[in-house]
Amino acid sequence: MSWFYYFSRIIVRILLFFLTRLQINGKEHIPNTGPLIIVSNHLNLVDPPLLGSIIKRHLIFMAKEELFRSRIIGYFIRNYGAFAIHRGKLDRKALHQAHQILTNGLALAIFPEGTRSKTRQLRQALHGPALIALRNNAPILPIGITGTEKIRGKAWLLHRPQITVNIGQPFYLQSANKRLTKAELTEQTNLIMTRLAELLPPEYRGIYTEESDDTKN
Repeated sequence: MSWFYYFSRIIVRILLFFLTRLQINGKEHIPNTGPLIIVSNHLNLVDPPLLGSIIKRHLIFMAKEELFRSRIIGYFIRNYGAFAIHRGKLDRKALHQAHQILTNGLALAIFPEGTRSKTRQLRQALHGPALIALRNNAPILPIGITGTEKIRGKAWLLHRPQITVNIGQPFYLQSANKRLTKAELTEQTNLIMTRLAELLPPEYRGIYTEESDDTKN
């Protein structure tokens, strides 16, 4: 763990303690060792450091390439251990990096939607997490975040917004086909997002509301 990551995690923990009301559920579900893919919804720029502060393992984030173009943001996310992925196409370099991370028994964090949700509701997810999980036979840990969308402007500093992090149980994807089709990747992606939606209140589930409700019936 780099000094920057370690120092940032301490600072974020302190800020969250004094400036928010943070509730974390399901920390016992986090595997202490071994390869792991963490998938979470994305509401605010604070989400990556939030996850890094509450999970003891060093998380390596997959981030959209556009973030690295900014000198300031790019500096911080590089030192935080993130690497870039080009959305909307098959980024073989990013897939190789993800494979190396998991092969080394580390934890890879991905936001399947590819960007922040401006409505707080889940958006259509990309196929990357499902492809990586199937190719590497790695467990997926779903995490649902609510409340960070309230961290905007300055007014929130006076109200200590409630932030809730629900951590689900790890699960594996299974496929009988060595050559994955787009239809199967879509199906597996929907499964991931259904597990994620189950950790969120109905008003956050967006297009995955029906899938999440069906699993409970």
